Amino acid sequence: MALHSTLSSLPVSNFARQYFPSKTPMISHITTKNASTSITVNPCPHRCMASSTVTEISDSPVTTRRAANYQPALWKDDDILSLTSEYVGESYTRRADQLKAEVRIMFDKVVVDPLEKLELIDVLQKLGLSYHFEDEVKRTLEAIYNTIHQAGDICKKENLYAISLEFRLLRQHGYSVPQEIFNIFMNEKRKFKASLCDDPKGLLYLFEASFLSIEGETILDEARAFATKQLEEYVDQNLSTFVGHALELPLHWRMLRSEARWFIDTYRREVGMNPVLLELAELDFNMVQAVHQQDVKRESRWWKSTGLGEKLGFARDRLMVNFLWTVGQSFQPHFGYGRRMITRVNCLITTIDDIYDVYGTLDELELFTDIIVRWDVNAIDQLPYYMQISFLTLNNFVNEMAFDILKEQELNVIQYLRKVV
Repeated sequence: MALHSTLSSLPVSNFARQYFPSKTPMISHITTKNASTSITVNPCPHRCMASSTVTEISDSPVTTRRAANYQPALWKDDDILSLTSEYVGESYTRRADQLKAEVRIMFDKVVVDPLEKLELIDVLQKLGLSYHFEDEVKRTLEAIYNTIHQAGDICKKENLYAISLEFRLLRQHGYSVPQEIFNIFMNEKRKFKASLCDDPKGLLYLFEASFLSIEGETILDEARAFATKQLEEYVDQNLSTFVGHALELPLHWRMLRSEARWFIDTYRREVGMNPVLLELAELDFNMVQAVHQQDVKRESRWWKSTGLGEKLGFARDRLMVNFLWTVGQSFQPHFGYGRRMITRVNCLITTIDDIYDVYGTLDELELFTDIIVRWDVNAIDQLPYYMQISFLTLNNFVNEMAFDILKEQELNVIQYLRKVV
């Protein structure tokens, strides 16, 4: 239940509004025309209602079971299979490649100033594009770390915005940057200078940088407290959208695709918007969305074939929620197999969790646990039907994954997968 409650509140979806049941609109795909994109998010009705009990009456002794009264799945199989996207095909791929080539030229020839290079990397990350330019980002940050950070050129400018951006990006990519880089902005009492209150953009980036800290870094703790206090009092409309968004949840805690979806619309309205970056971001988002749609269609067919959603009415039917969780982990198109397998793991965990926490009796659960520990398929006749179908689905999934690994990697891992379960 906790997993679902967290995920269902996320303000993101990778699916176009027109293919979602009209009674529950979700976030639309990105419109690449000049018209602005309107986003509507309705609260997800997947809530656990008050629990109740179910009494089974037969010739055998009366069995009293609990029922969590979970609501039905919002996304049905037919809804998922009806998802379509126009952003597939060679023409879109070719245009995306052209735009990516232009961005690579920016790294090599157009953008020269180190701060501008940092800003380019920052925008690419927030637009959800940086995974296309990992080599360029790595090369750029390596050069900045070796020639600028160590020489202290940016620090000498006493530019809070520049130093905060540099600190965050370098630490985010594993470079050792000391917190003392911010000492220049502190007074003799080891407090941040009051004059920084006149630099809201610098405060915003200081706030974001402060979360890239390790235990015991008191300067960054002080930076976070100082920046938070000042930003909460800041009401300038030019930055209020960014400030409110940052204070709501730290940047690096956010789901990457959710952040990209939000930032694309925000970036479109910025004065210094780069049209090449915007077009690529919109195109890439929709192309990746099309890949995710195919992934979830495949998993919907798998989930329906197991019969768990239909046969186990007491358990949560949360395929879409579980798939969204995997998109938060790894949205990149080439991680499709991982998304699909983790979706299945999450679905099985959710079902088995409800068997233990909601429906199963103590005797049934002890027997179920023993059979899983021994992985004894021949003993499932001792189990009630709902446990039989659950165990066989789990067994088939483990065997399928082991077969895939054996076929692709020539490694037999089935015994290890069973131990993990």
